[in-house]
Amino acid sequence: MRIVLILAAIAAAIGGGYWYWQSDDGAAAGAAPGGGGGGGGGGMPVEAAVIEAESLSRTAVAIGTLRSSESVVISSEIAGRIVEIGFDEGQAIEAGALLFRLDDSILKAERNQARANLTLARRNHERAQELHRKDLASARERDEAAANLEVAQATLELAEARLEKATLRAPFAGITGLRQVSPGDYVTAGTALVNLEAIDTLKVDFRVAEKALPALATGQQLTLEVDAWPGEQFTAEVYAIDPRVDVANRSVGLRARLPNPDAKLRPGLFAKVTLAFDTVPDAVLIPEQAVMPRGEQSFVYVIEDGKAAIRPVKLGQRRAGRVQVLEGVADGETIVTAGWQKIGPGSAVMPINLKPLAGADTTGEG
Repeated sequence: MRIVLILAAIAAAIGGGYWYWQSDDGAAAGAAPGGGGGGGGGGMPVEAAVIEAESLSRTAVAIGTLRSSESVVISSEIAGRIVEIGFDEGQAIEAGALLFRLDDSILKAERNQARANLTLARRNHERAQELHRKDLASARERDEAAANLEVAQATLELAEARLEKATLRAPFAGITGLRQVSPGDYVTAGTALVNLEAIDTLKVDFRVAEKALPALATGQQLTLEVDAWPGEQFTAEVYAIDPRVDVANRSVGLRARLPNPDAKLRPGLFAKVTLAFDTVPDAVLIPEQAVMPRGEQSFVYVIEDGKAAIRPVKLGQRRAGRVQVLEGVADGETIVTAGWQKIGPGSAVMPINLKPLAGADTTGEG
């Protein structure tokens, strides 16, 4: 009998404890994850945001190369010994400035000889014409004198042209590079002497996929970034489009003009190019972490009347942690941006950190 009473007391104690736990924590238990819309007034806390439509430019991103507006490697057309260098390396020069002068003593002598021969040929031609008028010389002698005069004129022009090639001048204004020769060096025709670059305006060469061809046009604006100046953007304008599509990688070549008045940028730099095509005035952008990938489809949670509703979405462009939604959600709706792993369709949710999406920081983890 005593044993029965003891067991009854233990059972009563256990029952009372269980009743106390249920009464104290029942609300919390009802809101446990996976409840599929469990009771209670609060619901599962999730981060959420209100969609606000904003302007979005349709762009293409590519890798480009900066090139000089004009670029040339100065080389001699004749062989000779360098006797003068008329520039300092890495300095700006004007068009027509002296770069190199070769030893021209022999060339000057050849020119002087050609001048003397021309003078003699001109006098012989005048004498032959006078004698022919007096019937003291034949027409053949007159014609030979005229031909000798033309040969002498051509010989002088040739000598002057060769003499002119002994002086090398800048074909355009620019900045000289590092010379490859010194005074006294003997150079042959075609020897590279120095490079000359015009960099007050640069060219930007880049390629985009062939599918972008219908949207390409001269006059389009682009921005570019270079590793040499991190965080800084430069603006250029497309002025030429290659008429031929590259069959190897199915891409289209473009060339843009980039002002560079302070010579901050240099030819040869690689650049990240962003080309703007057109603008969507009322685009819907959401954080990438709000998107739930399921195979080839994507979904988001929309909050409706305090409960989570799942929606399939069609995605568009991506922008630094955000993605455009073409179909599935609209301006003014509230979506779950973080914490969707803890809820299911129909779950009661409690939005926290609720804020508009337009211009919001979307770099947090989902």
